[in-house]
Amino acid sequence: MSELVTGFPGFIGRRLVAALLGADAEARVAALVEPRMLELARTVAARFDPERIELVAGDITDRRLGLEDADYERLAGETRRVFHLAAIYDLAVPLEVAQRVNVDGTGNVLDFCAAARGLERLAYVSTAYVAGTRTGVVYEHELVMGQGFKNHYESTKFQAEVWVRELLDRVPATILRPAIVVGDSRTGETEKFDGPYYVLRALGRSQRMGRPLPQFGRSAAAFNVVPVDYVVEAMVAAAGDQATLGETLHLVDPDPLSAHDLVELLSRLYTGTGTRGRVPAAMVERSLRLKRVREMFEGIPAESIAYLNHPVVYDARRTVDLLAPHGLVPPRFPDYAEAVVGFYREHEGDPALRPKPPA
Repeated sequence: MSELVTGFPGFIGRRLVAALLGADAEARVAALVEPRMLELARTVAARFDPERIELVAGDITDRRLGLEDADYERLAGETRRVFHLAAIYDLAVPLEVAQRVNVDGTGNVLDFCAAARGLERLAYVSTAYVAGTRTGVVYEHELVMGQGFKNHYESTKFQAEVWVRELLDRVPATILRPAIVVGDSRTGETEKFDGPYYVLRALGRSQRMGRPLPQFGRSAAAFNVVPVDYVVEAMVAAAGDQATLGETLHLVDPDPLSAHDLVELLSRLYTGTGTRGRVPAAMVERSLRLKRVREMFEGIPAESIAYLNHPVVYDARRTVDLLAPHGLVPPRFPDYAEAVVGFYREHEGDPALRPKPPA
């Protein structure tokens, strides 16, 4: 079976390629790689089975994926499954950049899928946050509900998913909506300390200042995270299961911690003590828009605070039912939080793991 993967050699992309090769001894993977990432891609591919990985220099933002006609036609003839992971995930991304990569790039991948004569499945990685500013319970079958969006990342991923859904009659697809992806549930390994890792960075700063971190989100708002290994295993299982064709799967924690309990758990695991007091989330967000304050708290972006303060729950009953035959159960954060914090503690000084701070 021939697979085409975008988003390699990113953290999820490299794990996905390894899982695909491990799941099928006959599988061959073509990884569409930006030219600037080719050297790293070669290094990563050499760790797996380079004879079964073809690195193809290309760009999803180009109409024909930046490929020569001969390569485009060859891949369209060989590819049976496409895993589209490539996207801009930055919460502060400018609209024109997010539009070009997340929307136009997905459209170009869809064109390729429509041209792939033997295509069996597109596994499209969306995000739970296409729900935008909706509150309450969000169901997997829902998308266009009149919602607004907190940032251009959310709005452009929404546009892209609309496009995928509109072409379901021409492109057989499964849509996967992860929550915030964190490190491996067994080892804690991750590629970048963003998302909930910003809480750990704030805890470290407060500890150095000799004072406990105050709470700064809505106490009862759910904060949904999911480990990378579960996301990758779910992608592989769903892409090969006829029952998931045309389905949308919430790859989330069905029973997430509240923002209060998550920060409290991280505080106790990282510092040995709990939080103390509360600062209004709006005040924290306003303060983080000041460069001096961001630098004090090591580059935590103001946009991240909204995710500790938004009362929404992602229903995952359909996903749980579809993945259960594959032995996959969504893990709860308390069950692997120690691994996440342990990896952070061991590597928190590594500049390569720190996201680029906003200007």
